[in-house]
Amino acid sequence: MGYKKFGPEICPFEPATVELALGMTAVLHTWGQTLTRHVHLHCLVPGGALTERCEWNPAKSTYLFPVRALSRHVRGGFVSRLRRALNDGRFERIESTQQIDTMLDALMATQWVVYSKACLTRTETVVDYLGRYSHRIALSDARILDFEGGRVDLAYKDYRDGRHQVMALDDEELLRRFLRHVLPKGFMRIRHFGFLANRCRIQRLAPIRRAIEVDGAESADVDGTDEPTAFDGYPGPVCRRGRWHLIARLAPQRHEGG
Repeated sequence: MGYKKFGPEICPFEPATVELALGMTAVLHTWGQTLTRHVHLHCLVPGGALTERCEWNPAKSTYLFPVRALSRHVRGGFVSRLRRALNDGRFERIESTQQIDTMLDALMATQWVVYSKACLTRTETVVDYLGRYSHRIALSDARILDFEGGRVDLAYKDYRDGRHQVMALDDEELLRRFLRHVLPKGFMRIRHFGFLANRCRIQRLAPIRRAIEVDGAESADVDGTDEPTAFDGYPGPVCRRGRWHLIARLAPQRHEGG
C-alpha cells in the first residue's frame, strides 16, 4: 500500500493537529418493512485514511478493513463500553451485577456480523440510496393500499422469501408504529465524522482530492464559499438523465364521502 503525499505547500494541517484520520457519513434507520423497531446505521466510508503526516493512505482493495476483523473490533468496543457503564454505576435498574457480567461474557463469546459491502456500481447510486432514508420516515404513500372503517391495508416486502405481502392494521396501531420512528428533539438522522465532519470538511477534502487526482477538487462544495449550487430539477425516475421541474403545487382537497 503506497502513500500519496500532499506536500508541505498544499497540506493545511500541522501533523499534531490531525486527530481523526478516517471519514464516515452515517444515516440512522429505525424501521423495518412492517414499521417495527429495527434500529441500525447505514454508513458510507471512504476507501482510505488521512495519516498524521498529512498523506492519503488508500485501501488495498474495495474494503477499507477486513470484514472479520472489523466485526471483532465492533464487538470488543461495544462490550467494553457496556462494562465501563456498569462499573460507573449507570445501570441503576439492574440489581445483580453478576447477571450482566454473564450476559456480557456471552456477547463476547458470540461471533458478531458487521455487514460491509463494496461499492460495485456508480458512487452516485450509493448516495441516492442513503438519501431515501435521510428525508423519509418509515412509510410512503404508495404502500398504503386501502383505508376503510378504521383499517389500513399496508404493502410490505418479506425479506425472508423476497415476496410482497399485505398486512391489515387498525388506524391507531398504524399511527403508533409510525410515531415510534419520529426522532426526539435534538437527535440527528445524519452525522458526518472524521475528515467529513462539518467543522473541517472544506479544508480537508481539497488536499485529499488533489492527492488521489480527482478532477474538480476545487468544486463549489469545497471552495470555502457559502453560495449554494443552482437546483437543476429532480432526475427522471426511469431514465435518470432527464430532469423533472415543479410547475405547480396542488393543495389537498377535503373529500365529503357518503
